[in-house]
Parts: sequence; structure tokens; C-alpha cells
Amino acid sequence: MKCPSCGFPDSKVVDSRPIEDGSSIRRRRECASCGKRFTTFEVIDHIQVLVCKKDGTKELFDRSKLLSGLMKACQKRPVNAEQIASEIESELQNSLRPEVTTTEIGELAMRKLKSADAVAYVRFASVYREFKDVETFMEELRGLQTGSEQEEQA
Repeated sequence: MKCPSCGFPDSKVVDSRPIEDGSSIRRRRECASCGKRFTTFEVIDHIQVLVCKKDGTKELFDRSKLLSGLMKACQKRPVNAEQIASEIESELQNSLRPEVTTTEIGELAMRKLKSADAVAYVRFASVYREFKDVETFMEELRGLQTGSEQEEQA
């Protein structure tokens, strides 16, 4: 870190502590040349994830859109949509991929909902998979029921 007083490019950290919300760090530094002390702040730099939509357009990931869909699916259910949205956002950030498709986000949301609550999962799946008729809906329910029966037997 360059000293603001003399411009020397090297300094040592004297003290370091997190800021209130834990998303940044305050550091006291001392210049290796002139000995003056100064304060720096470090913040986490999040990678902006681009979402490739079905029509070929691209836009920045918008957590509020994901949360909106999850909240509709989880309405009046014992599921924390906020937490699921945070987990999905974290997975996308941690993947370090600059682009992700809406299909990948949808599948990730369905996987999380399936393990959290079957009703919320079916609600989300009915919109996400665009069920055209009752038979398609019933197939999904049968698959869900078969999956839970296999888990009980294991």
C-alpha cells in the first residue's frame, strides 16, 4: 500500500479489525520509509454474474428477481425464501463463472426447494417448467413421490 505522505510503495499492517457489519476490514498501516501511520479500508469485491436468458439476451444477476419467484413458491410454507436466495447467490459468486444461464439458476432453485419443502418445490416447478396440462403436473408429482419413497427405503 502506497504511503499517502511520502509515496513509498511499502507499508506494514499495525492493526486490523472488521467493521460493524463484517463486510469490510479497517487496517492501520505504517510506512516503511517515513514511519507515518495511515488507515485503509478493504471491502469484498463481488464478481458481477451475467445471466444468459432463453432469448439470448444477457443481464446482470438480480437477486430480487430470484427472491420474488422463491417467495411466491414459499408463500404460507415453513421455508425461508431469503435464505435459499442467499445460498443460490453465494453458489453463483463462488463458482467464479462470469456467465450463468437462467436454466442453471432455475435448476439450482428447484434442487434447494426440493430438499426444503415439497409443496414449495411443486409450486416453483409448475411455473419454471411451464406445465401445459394436468398430466405433466401429475408426472412431476409422481416423480416427487417416487423419490421420497426411495429415500424412506434407504
